[in-house]
Amino acid sequence: MSAQASDDSRMFLEAAEASSVVRTQLAANAPGLRELGFRLRANPPRAVVTCARGSSDHAATYARYLIEAHTQVLTSSAAPSVSSIYDSNTDMRGVLFIAISQSGKSPDLLAATESARAGGALCVALCNTDDSPLMQLVDVGVPLHAGAERSVAATKSYIASLSCIVQLLANWRDDAALSAALHQLPDQLTRAWECDWQPAVDSLREAVNLFVVARGFGLGIAQEAALKLKETCGLHAEAFSSAEVKHGPMALVRAGFPLLMFSQADDTRAGLEELAAEFAARGARVLLTGATARGATALPSIAAHAVIEPILQIQSFYRMANALARARGLDPDRPPHLHKVTETV
Repeated sequence: MSAQASDDSRMFLEAAEASSVVRTQLAANAPGLRELGFRLRANPPRAVVTCARGSSDHAATYARYLIEAHTQVLTSSAAPSVSSIYDSNTDMRGVLFIAISQSGKSPDLLAATESARAGGALCVALCNTDDSPLMQLVDVGVPLHAGAERSVAATKSYIASLSCIVQLLANWRDDAALSAALHQLPDQLTRAWECDWQPAVDSLREAVNLFVVARGFGLGIAQEAALKLKETCGLHAEAFSSAEVKHGPMALVRAGFPLLMFSQADDTRAGLEELAAEFAARGARVLLTGATARGATALPSIAAHAVIEPILQIQSFYRMANALARARGLDPDRPPHLHKVTETV
C-alpha cells in the first residue's frame, strides 16, 4: 500500500478538508470582499504592507507577488519587532496594512497592527479566529473559515489564507478571469489531494538536507514546504528562489543531493526547467512538480491559472509530507518543542 494512503493523523484529516473550507470561504466572504474591493478601487493605496509570522508569513510572500504583479502597488513585509521591541511608529497614511494570522493573538502582531492603524493605515486582518484580539483591532476583519485546526502544523488554514488573498485581489482588480479561476479551486483541491507523490516519499525517506526551490507566485509555497519538512519530518530544508539558489547555495548541490522544485504556468517555468535539468545532470535527486525536465522525477500536478497552481501544489505536498513523516518514524502531529500558538513579543 502506498505511504500516501489514508491516515488518521490530525494533519492528514485537516489538510483533506481544504476543498470544503475554500468552498465555504468563497461564498461567505464574497459580500465583504466585494465591498473592500470597491473601496480599494475608489481610493487606491500608495503601498501595501503585510504582517505575519510562520506559515502566515509565507502566505504574505504569496500576497506580495500577486499584489505587485497585478496592481503595480509597492508591497513589503513589516518587521513586527519595530513596533513590539523598538516602539517605533511609521507613517502609514494611504497604506493598506494586511495582517495574516491563524490565532490573532500574537503580541507582536497586535502591536504592529495597532501601530499601523495609529499611523493612518487601512488595516485588514485575514484570521481564522473570528473573536480574536486582531479581528477586534482592524478596520476590516476577513475570517478564513478554516474551522478548528488542532494539528501543530498548519495546513487548511494556510490554504485558506492563500485563497482569501486571491479573492481579495480579484475583487480589488475586478478581475473576472481570476474570479472564474478561483471558483474552480475547491474541485481542483480535491483532485490535488489525490495526486500520488509516493516517489517523493521514497526519495526523501533517508534524506538529511534538502533545498526547496520555486520562483514568483510559487516562492511562498516553497517557504511553506520547507517549514513543514522541518516541523513534521525532522528534515533540514531550506527554501530558495530559483534566481537566488544559483549563487552561494548552488555550491552544495552535488551527486545525491535532494531538491524539491515547484513550477507554475507562467514565465518562470522555462528557467526552473533549465535549472532542474542542470541539477539533475550533476547527479542531484530532483523532484519537480508543475513542469518536466531531463533527469528529474516528475510529481503529478493539476493544471490551472498560474496564480492557482501553487495552492494546488501545496495541497499535494501536505499529503506527501504527512506520509514522509510516518515513513521516517515520526508523528506529524507532535513535532518536538512546538506549540500551536506562538506568542512572540
